[in-house]
Amino acid sequence: MSPDGDGPLYLALDQGGHASRALVFDRRGAVHAKGLCELSVAHPRDAWVEQEPEATVGSIRRAIAQALDTLGERRAAISAAGLATQRSSVVCWDRITGAALSPVISWQDRRAHAWLKPFAGRAEEIHRLTGLMLSAHYGASKLRWCLDHLQEVKQAQAQGRLAMGPLASFLLFRLLDKRPLLVDPANAGRTLLWNLAARDWDLELLALFGIPLAALPRCVPTRHAFGTLELDGRAIALTIASGDQSAALFAAGEPRADIAYINLGTGAFVQRALGHDPGYHPRLLTGIVRHDGAELTYVLEGTVNGAGAALDWIGAQLGIADIETQLPAWLSQESEPPLFLNGISGLGAPFWVADFASRFVGEGEDSQKVVAVAESIVFLLQANLDEMRALAPAATQLFVTGGLSWYDGLCQRLADLSGLPAYRPAEYEATARGTAYLLADCPENWPEPAPGAWFKPRTNAALAARYKKWRRLTEQAAVQT
Repeated sequence: MSPDGDGPLYLALDQGGHASRALVFDRRGAVHAKGLCELSVAHPRDAWVEQEPEATVGSIRRAIAQALDTLGERRAAISAAGLATQRSSVVCWDRITGAALSPVISWQDRRAHAWLKPFAGRAEEIHRLTGLMLSAHYGASKLRWCLDHLQEVKQAQAQGRLAMGPLASFLLFRLLDKRPLLVDPANAGRTLLWNLAARDWDLELLALFGIPLAALPRCVPTRHAFGTLELDGRAIALTIASGDQSAALFAAGEPRADIAYINLGTGAFVQRALGHDPGYHPRLLTGIVRHDGAELTYVLEGTVNGAGAALDWIGAQLGIADIETQLPAWLSQESEPPLFLNGISGLGAPFWVADFASRFVGEGEDSQKVVAVAESIVFLLQANLDEMRALAPAATQLFVTGGLSWYDGLCQRLADLSGLPAYRPAEYEATARGTAYLLADCPENWPEPAPGAWFKPRTNAALAARYKKWRRLTEQAAVQT
């Protein structure tokens, strides 16, 4: 038991791409219980990525039940709960019954890419207003697709029963008493409909994309009285809602301006936390990751769509079911893998080509091809770090979290290529830990449960040469697409 064993506990809910997690922390950041329920992902058509909404709700409830069973009588000490979800994923539902009217359309989904093309002339204006690229990854085109193609959504809209918006809003509606219709800045900010300066829905963008304001949740800060969660007959206040990557930024406490934060999951993300609005940048994203009363934390962000998703893809392509167990050994081998131009789920920052065709350059055995896919994740992250150099204070280190961070070979390559020491905390469930930090009202003392691992940069001329060639080929292919 931690030194804070008799103090309050905090329930952090993390709804991710492949699982829902419930972790219980104390005020010193120690974990007292965990629950996990895995989720399946469907690909009904090319570029379509969906999850079942009722299964998603149920997975959170089962994860909570597991955590409470572990806690036993100590569950009575839970004083508050928070929720972090996949950003850019959307749902439509009936505001009267709560029934889902659409699948969960994943952030990875690009079904409406062609629909967005007529708006290309306004892409820079939209980017300046929202901090986002004009991309089918974000919510606006997905919501419009539902309005245009799903009969139940059309009928609910005609009857004034439609609710639609980020996955977070649907889960808050279904999990909490009084069914609140609310959304936080991190999730609202991934819709292409949210004005970064006004911190509210942009009426001009709603009209442009044909999204009804009346169906959208009300915009509130990150810290808010969202409602109460019923736990064993007790009403627990849910006071924090955020996005998965936004919450992960706070895993080690207050984020530092001199650290580049990298989270490696289904996608990979590199973030630089800033105390001011970084303004428009043509190849990167900006957003608000915390709005706590008068306090705002801004972020400069680069996104890599094909991280864990790319490893899943190559595993399926090659018929390798246990990549996660074999990859560490393959990464440690001294060999010259081919290059992989990674457009899995669309080529993200800083190139931005939604329909980029992934391809290998060069030949190699199956194991080398898997290494090439893994290295492409590192290369895409480095391209974003390069892009950020002129826009943020010089980084002194990398802070690496997420499920893929347990691969030492990936972390070492990140350190070698960037020339920066990379630190991987022992508790790499960064989203839940960051949510707990916010729930505990950002305590000054937020120690790690155990020391993490450092990866010091080493000279790696072969890796640097591969990156240089990969970068040139990717830029050429992006222009030609």
